[in-house]
Amino acid sequence: MVDNDILFAKISSVKKHLNRVKKQAGITLSEFVNNADAQDIILFNLQLAIQNCIDIAAHIVSEEVMKVAGSTSEMFYYLEENAVIKQQLTEKMIKAVGLRNLIVYEYGNLDMKMIYEASRHDIKDLNDFLKAVVNAFNL
Repeated sequence: MVDNDILFAKISSVKKHLNRVKKQAGITLSEFVNNADAQDIILFNLQLAIQNCIDIAAHIVSEEVMKVAGSTSEMFYYLEENAVIKQQLTEKMIKAVGLRNLIVYEYGNLDMKMIYEASRHDIKDLNDFLKAVVNAFNL
């Protein structure tokens, strides 16, 4: 059985990090590309928001699904199989995991335009994930 306190703490953390990203919403692409501090704020908080979503998935899988995921992405497939999230959201969360990996491991140079767009549009996917978890577990 999932621990609601863990879910609440992780959900709160995701929201906090997404709010930090949103505070940078007024910056233009040109300003973002030329502002290392804004880049750091967005990259760091995107990374942590996504990581907390991964932690939520890991907790649910370990407590409810009783399977061991072979990869981070596989956890989201298990959530889909168990009707916690829908297929479209599964794909979006796997994409988010890929973004996190790019940020963490800096595979090549990060495309700051892509990061900028993700910070403005793709964070909705993380909020959708939180809503799905809240609904699935009646939080």
